[in-house]
Amino acid sequence: MNRQPVLEGERLLLRPLVPDDWDALFAVASDPEVWAIHPQHDRWQEPVFRRFFADALARGGALVVIDKASGTVVGSSQYKEPSGGTVEIGWTFLATSHWGGSYNREMKRLMLVHAFQFVDCVEFRVGECNLRSQRAMEKIGGRLTGRFDMVETPGEPMRHVIFEITRDSFASGPLSL
Repeated sequence: MNRQPVLEGERLLLRPLVPDDWDALFAVASDPEVWAIHPQHDRWQEPVFRRFFADALARGGALVVIDKASGTVVGSSQYKEPSGGTVEIGWTFLATSHWGGSYNREMKRLMLVHAFQFVDCVEFRVGECNLRSQRAMEKIGGRLTGRFDMVETPGEPMRHVIFEITRDSFASGPLSL
């Protein structure tokens, strides 16, 4: 699976993250509101985001999200390395200017359509207390699995709940074409 494709929708362009994206992406990420209920709520701070950015580049699979109308960077998302017919989509954030509309839906639809060419299931790990992201998962057809994962963070381990969308549920779900 190509984890860094170029994906284009009606309003968004997703392309591989490159080192030169630092300034534009940090401009989005430096808004504390973006991370207010995220498990890593201090990611708006430059040293913390710099580690996140470096890790995204090192692991591969990171995409930058561009608003086609303005040409500006408005966020990022990532594919994790596929395993056993499943890939994870995560580490997603959008500028607050792009919350509450259909930008997340378009971004996830583009990513899911690409992923389902290669895998049967996509998983999403969401911080247990991140209710905004959990509601967003439900809106795009994510099913809470009842499984959870403890994720090591610089401060302490954090519990994440796991949502999934299968190829079949996607075909009949809210993001199908």
